[in-house]
Amino acid sequence: MASCPLISVVDDDESVRESLPDLLREFGFTVETFSSAEQFLASDCIGATRCLILDIAMPGMSGPDLQRELILRRENVPIVFITAHADRSLFPRLIEQGATACLLKPFSDTALREALDAALGAR
Repeated sequence: MASCPLISVVDDDESVRESLPDLLREFGFTVETFSSAEQFLASDCIGATRCLILDIAMPGMSGPDLQRELILRRENVPIVFITAHADRSLFPRLIEQGATACLLKPFSDTALREALDAALGAR
């Protein structure tokens, strides 16, 4: 299993943390889930994570806050943002700051796979 890339999912929505890993495993990835940005930062998974699937709006540290913290720490982790909020005005700034993609929930399996392929190709 060590040869399977690690995808870390950070989302405060329990249903996302329960369902998304099943799909990612079907794609052939190893998955770790976190209920908050702070929990991810406290883990030992940052260096092993090949792509971060990150919710934008969370209590405490938001997804964009975590993106900035990873940049400050010089951690080069490709990020695919996901959000249930239809305000797309934030997307261009997130992409400009290094995110690979921004997906609106619910997103298709195909859209997620394409975003992951782009993120893993960018590393």
